Amino acid sequence: MTRLTVITPSYEPDFGLCEDLSRSVLENSPDAVHHHIIVPRRDLDLFARLAGPRTHIRCEADFLPSSFVPVPFSKYTVNLRRPFPPVRGWILQQVIKLAAAAASHDDAVVLVDSDIEFIRAFTPQTFVRQGVVRFYRKPDADDERLPRHMVWHRVARTLLGLPPAGPTYPNYISSLLAWDPAVVRRMLSHISNIAGRPWPTVVGAQLHFSEWTLYGEYVDHVIGAPANSFCSDHSLCHAYWDPVPLGVEDAAKFLSGAQFVDIAAMISAKSRTPLAVRRAAFAGRQAPSLASARP
Repeated sequence: MTRLTVITPSYEPDFGLCEDLSRSVLENSPDAVHHHIIVPRRDLDLFARLAGPRTHIRCEADFLPSSFVPVPFSKYTVNLRRPFPPVRGWILQQVIKLAAAAASHDDAVVLVDSDIEFIRAFTPQTFVRQGVVRFYRKPDADDERLPRHMVWHRVARTLLGLPPAGPTYPNYISSLLAWDPAVVRRMLSHISNIAGRPWPTVVGAQLHFSEWTLYGEYVDHVIGAPANSFCSDHSLCHAYWDPVPLGVEDAAKFLSGAQFVDIAAMISAKSRTPLAVRRAAFAGRQAPSLASARP
């Protein structure tokens, strides 16, 4: 039987979003799919109300080396192995995602942020075909018009010991992505061997980094086939990235644009769309039932 886990890092400001995501996972996936929500220690009691037979609340510290110490009253963490620069919150979240995926012994993990909701049924077979995990790649999508993406590719290739390339790269970034945990473990071991240091120290020291780009570069340029043989340029998630809040009508209009292949929709938390607006829009959307949509 193919096994699938959903992983979500979250924290107190996103609790309402994560509550809706958690419900949508349970409503749209079979009983064998479990959801692991990873939060700071201070938020464990709050998120505990979401815990259930298929929903597991985990502490960030469980996935971090003991050398990673939070700085009181700040958004930073210090890695005692390399105190400077401190590990910024965005980088720490990526370290946690990598460590959580590597710790999984399922066939695939799907990494999903709190501001996503599943809108159609999915199964492990949605993400695994003939033993290969679905790989998102949009060819020739990253170039000088996306300078941050260019930096992420250069950093990823350096960490992986790959020669410079470009200036056009594939895009590997989406709001909903599947990883093969065995591939993640091999990738992190590869980084440690290249740098001669533990991978959390290497990644935590970065100022600019994308875990999605790292995985994509590794799969395409270190492993190759068969890891990238089940490839698609469709993310399976209808996404709203703009920083402008949506009203009820605009949110409903956005959701109506989801394609049938989209199993999820994302209204970015950075848009500051009110939770009540999101809930009204998602509740008003008619989606196929689990029985009718499941393969």
